Amino acid sequence: MKRRIAVLTSGGDAPGMNPAIRAAVRTGIARDLEVFGVRHGYTGLIAGDFIHLGAREVGGIIDRGGTMLGTSRCPAFLTDEGQHSAVQQLAGRGITGLIVIGGNGSQHGSLALSERGVAVVGIASTIDNDLAGSEVTLGATTALDVALEAISRLRVTASAHGRVFLVEVMGRACGYLALMAGIAGGAEAIVIPEAEESPEDVAIAIQEAYQRGKSHAIVVVAEGARHNADALARHFTEHAERLNFELRVTKLGHVQRGGSPGAFDRLSATLLGATAVERLCGGAHGILLGLAGGQVTTNALGDAVRTRKPLEPQWLHLAHVLAR
Repeated sequence: MKRRIAVLTSGGDAPGMNPAIRAAVRTGIARDLEVFGVRHGYTGLIAGDFIHLGAREVGGIIDRGGTMLGTSRCPAFLTDEGQHSAVQQLAGRGITGLIVIGGNGSQHGSLALSERGVAVVGIASTIDNDLAGSEVTLGATTALDVALEAISRLRVTASAHGRVFLVEVMGRACGYLALMAGIAGGAEAIVIPEAEESPEDVAIAIQEAYQRGKSHAIVVVAEGARHNADALARHFTEHAERLNFELRVTKLGHVQRGGSPGAFDRLSATLLGATAVERLCGGAHGILLGLAGGQVTTNALGDAVRTRKPLEPQWLHLAHVLAR
């Protein structure tokens, strides 16, 4: 019987998941493996929701956002019973290797399975770009492009009406998207969890922009910041005298996850999906694959999920310098 492996996607969907699935399946077939997909993440793994994947089943998905396998958040997998059931489902089908495509929470699940003896290779995939060991994770560049396009469009309206736009982007615990979108979009202020700006700090930044002759302002805010867009809007409504502009709030929300993956995410996902299969075939497991300097990085799952990835200080410095 051919050796069997499986691939699943978990947690928040990210552009690039489908190209990674495609590459893993076709590389597996080239290595004479039988490849299965797990539907709906760890929920499907516990329930035994597997499908056989051949070359044709993954045809035409390289340009599709989201994940053809579906995804979910699975509280049951946090329990011993859920993890035991997942291991049994794999063993019962003779599946000897598993590829998990997802972010921090998903890779915590990979680590749990690895510690129970499953040969797991993770692929770092999250628009938050908060996994240690990877310079940029799958989905982050496409999500950034989506956010940047929205900011550029909002700036046109802000300029026409002389307004301040508070633009909230995703990032519950990590300000990568907000920081990079703010710098690339020329924001007058950026509010992120790692370097909190108070409402007064934001007011000063907007006032200084007004004094320099600007007719409008853009403030990019991470959703996980203590003073998120709603909190800032309430503050400025209560202290209207602090601004010289009319205020509007736009939350980009899940629109950042959607859309077709860009060229970088397609190529990166293809490289990572193929490499994951090669690593399994070579006997490596308990690892997380990422990218740095255009090369595939390999990190122990435990190290990757237990290490908090910091934002680069030079970008934080540039955000302040360039907003002037």
